[in-house]
Amino acid sequence: MFTIAEVMKYFIQKIKDFFEKRAFGVCDWWGRKLGINPTHIRMYFIYLSFFTFGSPAILYFIMAFILEHKQYFKPNRGRRRPSVWDIE
Repeated sequence: MFTIAEVMKYFIQKIKDFFEKRAFGVCDWWGRKLGINPTHIRMYFIYLSFFTFGSPAILYFIMAFILEHKQYFKPNRGRRRPSVWDIE
C-alpha cells in the first residue's frame, strides 16, 4: 500500500509535469528573446504578483493569448511582401 505522503508526492509531480508540458510558454519565449533563464522570469512573475496583487498575472494571460494566436497578429510571416516596384 501507498502512504499518504507518497500519493501526495505523486499528484504534485503529475501537476508539475502537466504545467511544464502544457503551459503557455510565455516565460520560455521571453527567456529566449532576452537571453535569460526562463526560471528567473517565472520567479519574477511570481514575486511581482505577490507585491502588486496579481496584475502581472493579467499581463501573463494577455501575452499567452497573443502567443497562442500569433498567426492572426502577423499574417504575412514568412512571406515576402510585394514591393511597389515589382511587376506582376
